[in-house]
Amino acid sequence: MATTVTTGSRARVARRIATAAAFGGGGVGLLGVAAVGLLLTEVRLARRTVGGSNDIPPCADGRYGAAFGHRTDRPPLRLGFLGDSTAAGQGVHRPSQTPGALLASGLAALAELPVDLRNVALPGARSDDLPRQVELLLASGEETPDVCVIMIGANDVTRRLPPAESVRHLSEAVRVLRTAGCEVIVGTCPDLGTIEPVYQPLRWVARRLSRQLAAAQTIGVVENGGRTVSLGALLGPEFEARPRELFGPDNYHPSAEGYATAAMAVFPTLCAALGLWPEEERPEPARREGILPVEQAAARAASEGGTEVTASRRAPWALLKHRRRRQLPAPEEDPADRPSVTG
Repeated sequence: MATTVTTGSRARVARRIATAAAFGGGGVGLLGVAAVGLLLTEVRLARRTVGGSNDIPPCADGRYGAAFGHRTDRPPLRLGFLGDSTAAGQGVHRPSQTPGALLASGLAALAELPVDLRNVALPGARSDDLPRQVELLLASGEETPDVCVIMIGANDVTRRLPPAESVRHLSEAVRVLRTAGCEVIVGTCPDLGTIEPVYQPLRWVARRLSRQLAAAQTIGVVENGGRTVSLGALLGPEFEARPRELFGPDNYHPSAEGYATAAMAVFPTLCAALGLWPEEERPEPARREGILPVEQAAARAASEGGTEVTASRRAPWALLKHRRRRQLPAPEEDPADRPSVTG
């Protein structure tokens, strides 16, 4: 019963945020003044133990799937990446360990085509940086990507971007990319309540804020033609159970294994958007899937890492999926180790 109440409440708040975003409203407050003051105090204490990396993420741009370079019947697939430090792969040292490289390699293997990756994500970015990133990606002089992955939201919570403004920028980015002919997959705000050195009550507040934003993001993305994957699994139960393996040295960004876990969650949806995934676009009730009002699907997905939400033919409802994951093949080599062949 408690879970149902929580999901229903999250769905209502997420809808209010998404509506405010659509109509240009201001921020929707999720916490009282006293709670915000407590949060800021706890953040200052947490910063003493939670690290942060100033390292420049490795550049993974380039062509993947060189073994399929002989294909002349179809052009290479083009994969764009936007977002924050998670999208950029901060915390690892080799391009092949970044989520962009992992997804490009997996996509190349499944499609049996070369994949050209271009990543314009910026560490520290909030959603208000997405207009710049979209313009950079579409004005690069190259062809429009076939599909784009966006990972954004954590800095919106920690650096206090009003949720309605956050969702508005993300929704507009999805709309522009879809208008340009690009499929869009958004990895929603991860569950910040699982960062190991952060204790109560900040842990509870961070979890509540990040899940609420993830639900609101899902509504905005789906209603503008994109798909979402909940990245609660990125900092969720798997990370909570094995923090030494899945967090990097700074105790904030994922390790190489952590990025691989997140990439495996996104990969089925990435392929489904391109018509490459074997599962049908219909719910399997035995796997707790269904056709739901979009705000209810969004609220459920925010609590269940790796859950996909996409528009249903029964608009304005949405399809909630728990796609089966596959182990991703490791990139054969880092693009930085060989001459670029994109263009």
